[in-house]
Amino acid sequence: MRWIAILAKQARRIVLTAILGGLLAATMIRLSPGFGAGEEDLSADLSDQSRAALRAQRLRDANIARFYTHYLGGILHGDFGFSQALNRPVSELLKERLPETLNSVLWGMCTGLVLGFGLAVLSVSLKSRAADIAAGAGSAVLLSIPAAALALIFLWTGFNGKWAIALLVFPHIYRYGRNVLAESAASAHVLAARARGLSSSRVLFAHIVAPAVPQLVAAAGISATLAFGASIPVEAICDIPGIGQLVWKAALGRDLPLLVTITVLVAIMTMTVNSAADLMIAFRPGEAHEA
Repeated sequence: MRWIAILAKQARRIVLTAILGGLLAATMIRLSPGFGAGEEDLSADLSDQSRAALRAQRLRDANIARFYTHYLGGILHGDFGFSQALNRPVSELLKERLPETLNSVLWGMCTGLVLGFGLAVLSVSLKSRAADIAAGAGSAVLLSIPAAALALIFLWTGFNGKWAIALLVFPHIYRYGRNVLAESAASAHVLAARARGLSSSRVLFAHIVAPAVPQLVAAAGISATLAFGASIPVEAICDIPGIGQLVWKAALGRDLPLLVTITVLVAIMTMTVNSAADLMIAFRPGEAHEA
């Protein structure tokens, strides 16, 4: 019963966050400068009547309450609206571009996890202050570089932009993983295991890494959110045909249905990953046994 109650609570949080996030996005887009304007307004090939008709069509969604009520009703029937900027249904655009973004996110997340956790384990096992300082300085530098700036570096050098996503995930995972493992290494049972003469590898994996697995798994779940957030500027700048590039085009065109749909999608993904991480921590073996 406890599982059902917690899952129901998390599901309510996800739904409410997605609905409120979409409403906030719709409000901000509607109130943003230039809403209702388009490139056609500057075209000399169109008559004043044609430009007025196009502008009236774009201003169809000017009433936020009416637009969002209609939008939520459409979602229940699988209709996410029509993108006026790209002249295609939103569902088709997402179906076409989402696999590319998921591929980029998965690759960047896995690579960032391997690099971050691997360096964290190496740092704790070596006990080298020089190596620890160097790794910490490197992760601090990567944390201070904006995602767009890092994407530009990869664009100029010609490297695969997916590496930028991995390097944006890596410092968060390393710093968290290193702190968790260092705390685990300082625990009493680790000192007792070393006093009994156990091998360094057994102490590392059985007494330091193993007890920290729930926290590391939770960090791995959060890395999916980090990778997805990083993929948006990386795809837009590196010209990767995914959701990030789609967001950029939609923002330029003030495409209300498309931007609201992507906002709801990001909110659902973020809350789902965070809820999964919370459940992993809440139902650790020890705590589940106590419950």
